[in-house]
Amino acid sequence: MKPIKTKRQLRDELNQQVSEFLDHGGSVKEVPRGLSGREDARGPLVSIFDGQGGEDRTPVPEVVAAIEARRKPHPPLHKSNRKPRPRKRVILDDFGQPLRWEWVEE
Repeated sequence: MKPIKTKRQLRDELNQQVSEFLDHGGSVKEVPRGLSGREDARGPLVSIFDGQGGEDRTPVPEVVAAIEARRKPHPPLHKSNRKPRPRKRVILDDFGQPLRWEWVEE
């Protein structure tokens, strides 16, 4: 498995690359604050994606209703008509050792 570099390691590596670039005669141009990279900064933003924007969408309420119906929990079964089943409970002595089993209705 390839080890993951920490943020400190990445930062040190980037600083080393920048210093090597500057040592070998490279230079960094400063760009004034607020200057845009767009050709016409005053105009509206142009979409960079190909194709038509704002496609018409067809509403499908029955599909949305089916999805929403699956999200809701199902109503509980009619458990009120059923009697609770007896459960087996262990009877322990004073030392925590099992003595016998007893059927209990709750």
